[in-house]
Parts: sequence; structure tokens; C-alpha cells
Amino acid sequence: LIIIIGGSWFADITARHFSAEIIDSIPIARQLAVLVVIAWGVWRLISGIEIKQLDKGNDPTTVQLVGKVTKITLTVLIILPIFQVLGISISGMLAFGGMGGLIVGMAAKDLLSNFFGSIMIYLDRPFKVGDWIRSPDRNIEGTVEKIGFRLTVIRTFDKRPLYVPNSVFTNIAVENPSRMKNRRIKETIGVRYDDAKKLPLILDDVRAMLVQHEDIDNNQTLIVNFNSFAASSLDFFIYTFTKTTNWIEYHHIKQDVMLKTLEIIHKHEADCAFPTQTLHIDSMPKGSHVS
Repeated sequence: LIIIIGGSWFADITARHFSAEIIDSIPIARQLAVLVVIAWGVWRLISGIEIKQLDKGNDPTTVQLVGKVTKITLTVLIILPIFQVLGISISGMLAFGGMGGLIVGMAAKDLLSNFFGSIMIYLDRPFKVGDWIRSPDRNIEGTVEKIGFRLTVIRTFDKRPLYVPNSVFTNIAVENPSRMKNRRIKETIGVRYDDAKKLPLILDDVRAMLVQHEDIDNNQTLIVNFNSFAASSLDFFIYTFTKTTNWIEYHHIKQDVMLKTLEIIHKHEADCAFPTQTLHIDSMPKGSHVS
């Protein structure tokens, strides 16, 4: 800004050595330069505030939305005075913009649908940056890295970037596992038919183990019940929920529950069943031997 003021002051002093056209353009150039410098300064200020808000741990999606909207508003507020300085009729531009906007809107329907899709994401907040999302309707699953006005960037679990147009999210169902309050353990276990009399005791001990487990949420549904007569086993199922939603911790807890269930089965001198076949022979042909 100091350079602009000094340069314009120098131009005013030496103006008598230039033609009338150049002299008349000096105030215009000065005003344009001041507007550009102000816009540049405010733009940098907005970017700095964005970085500080992100460093404070504020929601990245909200911070980015406010920053983008503010920058767009700033751009419009700077462009209009620039038109006035250049002598361009704003009313004429608006009239042309209305007709031109219709033409551009028809030609850029997909672009506009993506833009309004991003607005709906910001308003409805089905997910935010850092969330793990998936869709049962499309092959979309991963961690949200960025939500733009046209695209949402998702990092899949094999670390590939997936670029999804925002308009897609207005037409599909989206699951957000990051917002789960619990994770479910649902497993079916089969014991041998020879252990049928021991099954009630096994079920009671497994149920007691889950109630006493520090990582199982007893405020949620907890079921340990005999379920079915399978081809080679008596099946019972475990249905319960962990307190944690962390994927790695969940699998450690699930492993612990399954191993303790196996210990309970063995404690009662029972065992897990495996597929078997029993062949019943009513009679043997004369002279035949079975070894």
C-alpha cells in the first residue's frame, strides 16, 4: 500500500511530462491498485484465521465453509467497485448476467447440481472431514479428506483417493460408522450333540462372563441363547455390544470374548462341533468283513 501511495504521488508530480490520457488514468490506476491490495490483504487474513481455527481443533468442515463463503463474498464486493472505477455499468452487467446466467445454468447443470449438493452436505451434515463413511448403494467407503464445492475427496482403506461429485450424495444412502455409539458382536457357536446336557450350564457361564466383562456395554441388548439344531451341532448365539467404537479395539475385545467362550466350553468338558457323518448299516452281506 505504501508503494502504491508513493508511486501515485510520484506520478502526480511528474504528470506534466505525460499526455492527457496518461494523466487521466493515474487516479483510476491508483483506485484499482488500492482495491486489489485491500482484497489481497483481507484474503490473507481470512486464510490465516482458517488456519488458526483448525489448529484450535474446530470442525474443519465448518471452518472451510465459512472461509469459502467469506472469500466469495469478498470477491464480489471487490469486483463491483472495480467495474465502477472502470466506468462499466453495473445495471447493464446485471441485466446481461441474468440472461447469461440462464444460458450458463443450462450448460453447466452438472456443475450447479454439484454445488447445491455441497450446500446440502454443509446444511444436513451427514458427515464431516475425518469421518469414515460408506454407501450401500454405491461402491463408496473410506475416510473423508475434503469437502469441496464440486467434489468430496474420500481416502479408501487401500489408501487410494476417491473423488465423488457432491450431487451423488443427494441420491444415495450414506452410512456414517464414525457416529456409532457401540459396536455389535454377533456370533454363532456350535457344540457337539454329545454335550447337550452341558449346554444350559455353558450358556449361563457365557452370559455371566459377558455381564462381568469391563468392555461390554450392559446397557445395550445382551443375548446368549440356544438357537438351532444344526446338521452336526447344537448352535447358540452371542449378541452383545462393546463400549468402544474403535475398529482395532473392537476386534481385540471380540477376540477376548470368543477365547473366553471357548474356555468355558472346555471347562465343562465339552467341545465345539465340526461337520461329521454317521453311517448306519442295517445288515451286512454274508461273507463280508468290516475292519
